[in-house]
Amino acid sequence: MTRIDLTVVIPAYDEEDRLAPTLAAVRSYLATLRAPTGAPATWELIVVDDGSTDATADIAEAAAEADPRVRLLRTPANRGKGHAVRTGVLASRGARVLVTDADLATPVEELDLLGRRLDEGAAAAVGSRALPGSRIAVRQHALRELMGKLGARLIRAAAVPGIRDTQCGFKLFDGDKVRTAFARSRLDGWSFDAEILRFFHQEGWKIAEVPVRWAHQPGSKVRPRAYLGALADLARIRWGSVAPVRLAIPALFLLVAAVLYAGLWASPGGRYLADSGSDQTQWEWFFAVAADNVAHLRNPLFTGLQNAPDGVNLMANTSMLGLSVPLAPVTLALGAHVTWALVLTGGLAATACAWYWLLAKRFVRSRWAAALGGGFCAFAPPMISHGNAHPNFAVLFMIPVIVDRLLRLCEGRRTRRDGVLLGLFLTYQIFLGEEALLLAVTGLALYALAHAVADPDLARAVAPRLLRGLGVAALVAVPLAAVPLAWQFLGPQSYGSVLHGQVGNHPMALLEFATRSLAGDPDVAASLSLNRTEENAFFGWPLVVLTVAIAVRLRAEPRVRALAFTAAAAALLSLGQNIPLPGTDRTLPGPWRLVAELPVFESVIESRAAMICVAPIGILLALACDRLAARRLRSERERSHRLLGWAALAVALLPVLPTPYRTVEREPVPDFVADGTWRDHVRPGRTLVPVPLPSPSDTAALHWQVRAGLGFAFPGGYFNGPWGPDRIGVYGAVPRPTSDLLQGVHDTGRIPDIGPQQRREFRTDLRYWRADSLVLDPRQHAAQLRETVTRLTGREPRRLGGLWVWDVAGG
Repeated sequence: MTRIDLTVVIPAYDEEDRLAPTLAAVRSYLATLRAPTGAPATWELIVVDDGSTDATADIAEAAAEADPRVRLLRTPANRGKGHAVRTGVLASRGARVLVTDADLATPVEELDLLGRRLDEGAAAAVGSRALPGSRIAVRQHALRELMGKLGARLIRAAAVPGIRDTQCGFKLFDGDKVRTAFARSRLDGWSFDAEILRFFHQEGWKIAEVPVRWAHQPGSKVRPRAYLGALADLARIRWGSVAPVRLAIPALFLLVAAVLYAGLWASPGGRYLADSGSDQTQWEWFFAVAADNVAHLRNPLFTGLQNAPDGVNLMANTSMLGLSVPLAPVTLALGAHVTWALVLTGGLAATACAWYWLLAKRFVRSRWAAALGGGFCAFAPPMISHGNAHPNFAVLFMIPVIVDRLLRLCEGRRTRRDGVLLGLFLTYQIFLGEEALLLAVTGLALYALAHAVADPDLARAVAPRLLRGLGVAALVAVPLAAVPLAWQFLGPQSYGSVLHGQVGNHPMALLEFATRSLAGDPDVAASLSLNRTEENAFFGWPLVVLTVAIAVRLRAEPRVRALAFTAAAAALLSLGQNIPLPGTDRTLPGPWRLVAELPVFESVIESRAAMICVAPIGILLALACDRLAARRLRSERERSHRLLGWAALAVALLPVLPTPYRTVEREPVPDFVADGTWRDHVRPGRTLVPVPLPSPSDTAALHWQVRAGLGFAFPGGYFNGPWGPDRIGVYGAVPRPTSDLLQGVHDTGRIPDIGPQQRREFRTDLRYWRADSLVLDPRQHAAQLRETVTRLTGREPRRLGGLWVWDVAGG
């Protein structure tokens, strides 16, 4: 096939009124073109008649007879503009191919502007009506123009980022590349432009957007229903162009999460995560109460179902309203136990996908390198530990999204828009987990400080943009979060801080393996952690060694030095206020002392600072993997180095691979609650009092309440609330004389003396709790508890539905 300089493709359908002058104008202009050598340019003009019903084909045929450089291609029926352009492009011979509409809304003379951009290295130059330099002589109808702008935004968001006008019918392409693109295209309708530009974008071929002259021409073939078809085409472009690896990696993350929680999914209502302590019951209660508040249009920030009559400030507890409220329909339809399993499984997978997306977009070229880093960020030992019982620390899919928006602010392209979105993202994360956000901000501050030291020139350049964007974000987030945060810190049952004591990591915890890691030893992990839900370090010594090696090997990059500093500083912070010296009784002052007394930080468990290390380590692993995957091997020695690198990754990561969570059979709900017998013993607005009262260590009543459809309230419970005049945060209700007395019998098995004072305090507490009935589940020291309550009430209980029941309504 003879090669020529330029092909012009004009799709035409029922264009008898416009085609002749268009062909004359194009031929006249093409006659003036020159090749780079100075000789007249060689060209061809292809008209594709898309099944016209008028004289369009006759006009084109007459032009072809007059000039052999004009060609007519015909389709037997109208197949759509995309099909017509594809037919013409695939038949083209030009080193460059211009596609233009038959109405010449953009004059053919604008070709010179597009050609310059290809001379500069672009693979495609698209005429644009949306750039500051665009010149619009005649505008479309306002509604059509609005629909076009909305469509352009959708296309830019879903298919072709960075191009503001993909639908202008005047585009110049590199011939070989555009023929390759159209050979792979499938759309026959008006959305073909987006499909082709999406292909160029995915191949990494540069697309230049060029402002041009444009004037609306009457007689448009685009009908209103075409916009609906374009939406469907856009979905096909978005998902049809997804490489298999891009689908396989999220599917792999979901599979891993499902395997980890397989025991829970085997019977969501009948199985319990063995290492979750009381937390699974608490979280299911949170989900159930949020759904009930939504269903009855009640305040989602408060409930009186626990800690009656004072209630619980849900905003001051980690109730994850950002998920519990949107998932209310799931909870109402399938139950809180299904929501619990769904949040854990989907949350871990979504967190892995979010980090994978960020790494692929910002840090590495290899999709599998991004998958490795993203998978580590979601399934690292600290994340798996919190996956037992703390979804607010395991479900962190918003953190990578926030990081990406911060990086966009540093680029300074659209500060206002990016700042607004950052403000919305931060607000939403507040409703997912404030402590996780605090740790993320701490890590980002450490990284920013280190990067500024490593590359001060860059820091000075991006600081003004970043600060402006943060200001915009604050203007958005503060008004949105003001009322919920005011309720959290100043509302009913609010508190100042939760005092956990000094619970920093032992230095050896950074080098050992977690309980749920493949190489983990539960006894060793237990000796170095608060409990199995707080194994906040446990990266294992091979991974620590590899991370140091990667940082040293890639230290020339400022971002690597900043990542290494962030991980090291966070690990040091996690050791707490007093760092024990292994093998001795001595301690050293820890850097956590610098923040221990600061607002909000005073409530943080220090060992959780080690969770900040997860993201820097994951990114460093991805960078190392990407370097190994991209390296060209030129010698046997280089092949050996690559093999050694992969082996080091395997040795470091295999021991910390997570193992499935262990589940146990759940304690059955007594028939008194399950079959609704309780309704005959608790009046509306009154309470049911379990013996002993529910507490953080005894949450059976929370499960009963959920099973009863939240039909009754009870005193006590498992939540964070205020205690004392300083409103210090404590776990559970403020003790009362009767609750202390009953808890003592439960713990010791000894029946105390019951005299007039105890009975007066008992009656006072019953009135305070608005109690209608007391119930005792046969358990530890049940006989002693039964005797104690019998003496307090002066009456024998009845055995109903598996429980001992004392009706105390009216005294």
